[in-house]
Amino acid sequence: MSQKRSIFEEVETRDKAVPQTGVIDRAKRGARGPIRLWLMLIFVLVVAMILVGGLTRLTDSGLSITEWKPVTGALPPMSEADWQSEFELYQEIPEYQLQNKGMSLSEFKTIYWWEWGHRQLGRVIGLVWALGFVGFLVARKIPPGWTPRLLLLGALGGVQGAVGWWMVSSGLEGSRLDVASYRLAIHLGLAFIILGFLGWYILMLSREERDLMQARRSREARLFGMGTGLLHLAFVQILLGALVAGIDAGRNYIDWPLMAGGFLPPDPFQLEPLWRNFFEDDGLVQFMHRMAGYLLVVFAIIVWNRARRSPNATTRFAFNAALAMILLQMVLGIITVMYSAPLHFAILHQLGAILAWVLILRARFAAQYPRLQSVRG
Repeated sequence: MSQKRSIFEEVETRDKAVPQTGVIDRAKRGARGPIRLWLMLIFVLVVAMILVGGLTRLTDSGLSITEWKPVTGALPPMSEADWQSEFELYQEIPEYQLQNKGMSLSEFKTIYWWEWGHRQLGRVIGLVWALGFVGFLVARKIPPGWTPRLLLLGALGGVQGAVGWWMVSSGLEGSRLDVASYRLAIHLGLAFIILGFLGWYILMLSREERDLMQARRSREARLFGMGTGLLHLAFVQILLGALVAGIDAGRNYIDWPLMAGGFLPPDPFQLEPLWRNFFEDDGLVQFMHRMAGYLLVVFAIIVWNRARRSPNATTRFAFNAALAMILLQMVLGIITVMYSAPLHFAILHQLGAILAWVLILRARFAAQYPRLQSVRG
């Protein structure tokens, strides 16, 4: 028989749940810091890949390896017989027969190493991505919603490898001395797209999810839209730059601001059919690159003028930096043309394109996710 309890008897109390704060950041947060560092490593490797690719193009080394062997091609020729076999394959393509006939084996080795290094760097990037992705996935450290984003990077990298071979194959037959310029533009454009995704993801992972959600409420929609337009225009200019590089158009028409003494280059539409001129006429291709550059500078100034009215100091600084780099890139472009695109100026101009691309991306991010600041600013 149960005993009656006194009304004064202490009743056992259960621990009440204490309200938790910062749930967004703590629940399944994932390894945001380590993933950011991993993406930063890939970012640096992709930048190196773009620059090595540019040097490979400038040294006419891109067609020295005539086969695509994603796995076994990781090993270079290991004996003199292997070197001779590779050299004989190169001797069968138009570039050797029409341009480099009589090249020695020693000279061939120089251009071979450039192309091998370019492909090897691509393999390293793929390996770094695969090891990192699988490691974070198995450890269940990928933040919610980030698995598709990280998979996208790997997929784009795989497509880039295939596009690279598609580009190289265009110069292995027929009467071409180089790869098709439009394929080169697609290859370079995809590299910048990958770099853009990497940069955006790194910027997102540099701040907590809660911070991003709060910052988005203060987004400057119009400035963000203008930054997006600036990014797209810069991308078009990068593609036109690839067309210039693809046909060595930067080594002709070295006067500025005119071209061969006139506004338009002479005979800009001499090739048939008409569309070929926009890809293969060196004068017209360089003219388009110049005009797009002027348009990019003008639009960048318009966007910068709008950004000056931003209430956020970090956003204003980001657009200041983007405009400064675009102006510097224009100067680098003019110098590169006037000196007939020597290797050191040409690669510096390509590095300038990378910096301008990243700074525009950062400015766009600052408009989308402005940093919180005090009333005093």
